[in-house]
Amino acid sequence: MIQTESTPNPNSIKFLSERVISAIGTEEFQREKSKDLKNEFIKELLEFKGVELVLLSKNFLSVKKSDHVTWNELKPMVISHLNHYFEKNDEPILKEKIKSNISKDENDDTVKKIIDVLDTKIRPAVARDGGDIKFKSFENGVVKVELQGSCSGCPSSLMTLKQGVQNLLKHYVKEVNSVEAN
Repeated sequence: MIQTESTPNPNSIKFLSERVISAIGTEEFQREKSKDLKNEFIKELLEFKGVELVLLSKNFLSVKKSDHVTWNELKPMVISHLNHYFEKNDEPILKEKIKSNISKDENDDTVKKIIDVLDTKIRPAVARDGGDIKFKSFENGVVKVELQGSCSGCPSSLMTLKQGVQNLLKHYVKEVNSVEAN
């Protein structure tokens, strides 16, 4: 059964499932990059009128829509699409890595600490709101991250980034001076 949950972003809803949606962690897909996708479920979902972005995580999927479509018309379509997939398939929608997010900096001890704080302290909170945060780089005290899913374009994401993410990273990793969205 699929449950829905609102997010701080009014143009994004989180669809929760008892089934595993992604066996490979969190991945984001955007409408403008969908023509080369091999995954039919994601490709079809991105073709729904008004769907701009889809984020798949272990037990939820977030959909970000445009302003010209309402949730009343889109929500039942997404639920139906998910239910149809799981009626026909026993495996997760994402079973294998589509792209790599491995950074060349990941051998650096400071970067390892930053990624650990992002993974353990920040990502779970962001996931509750239907989003994700990805480490991009660390240079001269500045951490660059990418906000995904419901967090991408959310009115409160800049405040989350500066007050939440930046403060936590500065507290746990003394080398961090600031955090910026990439």
